[in-house]
Amino acid sequence: MGLADLIVTGGVVISMDGSRRIIDDGAVAIVEDRIVDVGPSEEIGNRHSARRVIDARRKAIMPGLIDGHAHAGHGLIKTMGGGRSDLWYDACEQAYTVGSSEAFWHAEAQLAAVERLRFGVTTGVSLLGGGDSIMRTDDPAYAAAHCEGVGEVGTRSIVAIGPTRPPHPRTYARWDGDRRSDTKVDFDRQMRTCRDVIARWHGALGNRIRIAMLTPTLRDEHIDGLDPVMLEEARRQTLAARALSRETGTLFTQDGHTRNSVAYAHAMGLLGPDALLSHATNLTEREIAICAETDTRIAHNPSAVASILGRCPATELLDAGVTVCLGSDATAPDRSADMFRHIQQCMHYHRTHFRDPAVLPPGRVLEMTTIDGARALGLEAEIGSLEPGKKADIILVDLARPHMAPMNMPAFRVTCFANGNDVDTVIVDGRVLMEDRRVLSVAEDAVIAAAQRECERMLERTGLSHLLAMPEDFFGHTRASGVH
Repeated sequence: MGLADLIVTGGVVISMDGSRRIIDDGAVAIVEDRIVDVGPSEEIGNRHSARRVIDARRKAIMPGLIDGHAHAGHGLIKTMGGGRSDLWYDACEQAYTVGSSEAFWHAEAQLAAVERLRFGVTTGVSLLGGGDSIMRTDDPAYAAAHCEGVGEVGTRSIVAIGPTRPPHPRTYARWDGDRRSDTKVDFDRQMRTCRDVIARWHGALGNRIRIAMLTPTLRDEHIDGLDPVMLEEARRQTLAARALSRETGTLFTQDGHTRNSVAYAHAMGLLGPDALLSHATNLTEREIAICAETDTRIAHNPSAVASILGRCPATELLDAGVTVCLGSDATAPDRSADMFRHIQQCMHYHRTHFRDPAVLPPGRVLEMTTIDGARALGLEAEIGSLEPGKKADIILVDLARPHMAPMNMPAFRVTCFANGNDVDTVIVDGRVLMEDRRVLSVAEDAVIAAAQRECERMLERTGLSHLLAMPEDFFGHTRASGVH
């Protein structure tokens, strides 16, 4: 009989392994950070003793969920601007270039990581900034603050860094207390920052922190609107960032793809199985074929504003053999990190498009946020399913709640009815980070207090407090003014 460090037993195992086994009374045995056995509870008990046992009766035992696209920083500016995109983008630019300190990025990282943890999201991609590709890569200290914050919570993070959209240089501010010092930051400095961050953090903390390279997506409006010299410079910078991702073996990602931009990226030689393109709305048939031919992966964000303005042809991509994962697009401006919400949104989004309730059965979408999410990140050998040899990233979902009862058809229950608040216990790398809905790795109240404090400091630095005002058309109107 083997000795396991931990056995989770008595629950319904939804394995997401190659045969998609569901074991009604199942168990998972863990040694250190790895799963060593999965099977019926009686069999696991006969094969292993354990230093500790977690009783998972009336719960589903699942692999941790994966968020394939989100933004660091957004957690402290969510809903700002009251739904107006122009105000929201202005808030992103000012907060991420001149309004944020290292403490801001640490506090936001912890807040977002705890939110993910509570919702059973054990792995997530986080771009170090947002808006129109406003990245905080003027200095390695900001990425370090993010990585340290996530590391203390204990979840996994793929931190995407890269240059801000040209033109350069761009003014960034560093804060020492109330003292502000401005620096003009060019592309070369941002690339040096990326190299430093990759060297320090890629594979850090037992490989729970990984770095990805990103570069701004070139879309029709950039290609048509930039003068030839500036367009050529944008292309040069894009190719340099892509070359760095290949040199260092890091994932390459781009945000905001839409019609024609995938074809343009392909013509530039950017695509491949290590490339993850976000949103990918309104793609042409040829672009769908390009993704299949190059084995490029897609992060579909069904709850994002981009999915209102256009449609990601996720079903067509899947039918073409493309790996498609789900993303939250971050905890802002109007959504959360609850991947159960995005699973359900995804199903209804595409069923409504086709006027067909048979589109995207629940299990297919569950794959998109587990094993396919792992594949999109190049981590399918490590996470995404409950199998011997894989990392022990496991969540327990409470099936004994009114909206989940009666306790039958559990795979349907967790996809069609569960929400993030049904997650009871979370294990990452074999370490119990949350149990009985109580976060164990950090003091949750302190995380929330730090986030509040750093948000208020950012507002003071930028003078953006007016963006917190209640819009006059919040109540009593069928259409908000100025929202686009």
